[in-house]
Amino acid sequence: MALSLDKIREALSMQADIGGGYNRNAAREMLAQVECGFGQQAVDDLIREFDLESTFDFKPGNSFLSERG
Repeated sequence: MALSLDKIREALSMQADIGGGYNRNAAREMLAQVECGFGQQAVDDLIREFDLESTFDFKPGNSFLSERG
C-alpha cells in the first residue's frame, strides 16, 4: 500500500527529528517511494523542507530509486 504524500511528510518529520542510521534508511526508503509516485521534484522539496541534507546527507537531485535493491 502506497502512502500519501502527507503521511510520508509526517513520517519524514519524525525520522529527521530522531536522526541516526536506522532512521536514515527509513527516510531513504520513503524518498524512493516519493520519487516513484510523485517524481524527483517532490523528493527535492522534501529534502529541503526537512533539511535532510544536514541530517542524513541527502542532496537534492539524488535518485533514491537506484539505491533500492
